[in-house]
Amino acid sequence: MNGHTPLQTPSEWSPSSWRTKPIAQEVTYNDKAALAKSLAKLQRLPPIVTPKEIWKLRNSLRDVALGKAFLLQGGDCAELFDYCNPDAIDSKFKLLLQMSLVLIWGGNKRVVRIARMAGQYAKPRSSPTEVLNGKEIPSFRGDILNGYAPEDRNIEPDRLVSAYFHSAATLNYIRAQISSGIADLHRPLDWDLGHVQDPEVQAKYRRIVESITENLRFMQTVGADTAGQLETVDLFTSHEGLLLEYEAALTRRLRNPINRAPSSSSHDNGFLSQTNQELFRVTTAEDSGWYNTSAHFLWIGDRTRQVDGAHVEYFRGLENPIGIKIGPTMADDELVKLLDIVNPNKEIGKVTLITRYGENKIGGILGGHIEAVKKSGHVVVWQCDPMHGNTRTTPTPSRLKTRSFASVFSELSSALRIHKEHGSFLGGVHLELTGDAVTECTGGSGGLMDEDLSTRYETFCDPRLNEKQAIELAFLVAGSQRQEST
Repeated sequence: MNGHTPLQTPSEWSPSSWRTKPIAQEVTYNDKAALAKSLAKLQRLPPIVTPKEIWKLRNSLRDVALGKAFLLQGGDCAELFDYCNPDAIDSKFKLLLQMSLVLIWGGNKRVVRIARMAGQYAKPRSSPTEVLNGKEIPSFRGDILNGYAPEDRNIEPDRLVSAYFHSAATLNYIRAQISSGIADLHRPLDWDLGHVQDPEVQAKYRRIVESITENLRFMQTVGADTAGQLETVDLFTSHEGLLLEYEAALTRRLRNPINRAPSSSSHDNGFLSQTNQELFRVTTAEDSGWYNTSAHFLWIGDRTRQVDGAHVEYFRGLENPIGIKIGPTMADDELVKLLDIVNPNKEIGKVTLITRYGENKIGGILGGHIEAVKKSGHVVVWQCDPMHGNTRTTPTPSRLKTRSFASVFSELSSALRIHKEHGSFLGGVHLELTGDAVTECTGGSGGLMDEDLSTRYETFCDPRLNEKQAIELAFLVAGSQRQEST
């Protein structure tokens, strides 16, 4: 019908079929009875997100894949249960709103916002143990498994249930804030820059806000201000789908919502008429699908993306949009094989490829990946993570993990250029950031040096951009976008 290939369904897939595959980053639970009790509890709890919300994001990411919108994704490296408080949530939410305003100004496109919040409680580690003060102890693997304090390093299955309730409370607060008008475009100056004291950054942001305010006044004057659409925004949640026991317990067979798109395969090029879309939905869409209800969007990490592994097996059966971290060890043919497994129907925007090479490696790798994906027929969201490939450790005695702002922007600039050279486009950015005035990444207009890091080094895992650095980066990306459009 209409040139579509028949929809394929995952063969012999279930939320537990991943157990038949080898698993990376495996967790050993010593108390099996406590684990079973926690998983049983999770299976009885209501969904945190709904299929309608999930499909709203999928449809938005389809627009990103087609160049009609831009994706901004950001938040903490490792979210802590303690971050489930109004100040911590508001600071990150407002920062994402501020950055999205700048990016809208730069690219003249709608911005899709996804937060690394309400569930980013697990972290992959290079080793299950570490040596602290001469004693070998379990590594900190995120609040969902154990505590950061040395005495709290044993794996505790009860934390799985705690993660659910902290995620639900965080998202509930976000929804309440949005419904209360925190994101009203008529009052963008309410999203104050908080810790950013730099006069130049403040002035640039204020000019953008004043321009938006002036345009809104004009729309009100001519009667074109559809207030309801300007008083709110969508903010979707995401985390790495690392702990498959937790994710499987929150995976439900649910009725597909009315906003579920048709196959959206690359064969239709995004140009089906509305009439044909409705016909296609009625004649081919199933009544239900498997949804991970812990978050709107989940991604597979670079350490768990093995094509024959448990994580890929689990992800291939989900209706959720998914991300895949792509590092410098990913071969071109391996990338295509991975896409064929998780997205056999080549649905547009179903998969976001999150590239994380490092500023010195991106030039020799990204172009090949772009060409391989183009030849495969997959239409993906290309997103740049300029953080993870640029991590370094400061010299002794501090030995702090950090990232250079210049390196982060260098990789991002290279991604924009390389995509353009290959007839592609960068669809989004993926950043580790916080709304606080931390000192974890060097550089930026503040000129942070290695010796400044200890001033407010607060991360429990990887270093994050502070509010000022994040806003500066948004301005630099927006400036590049405006140059390309002229």
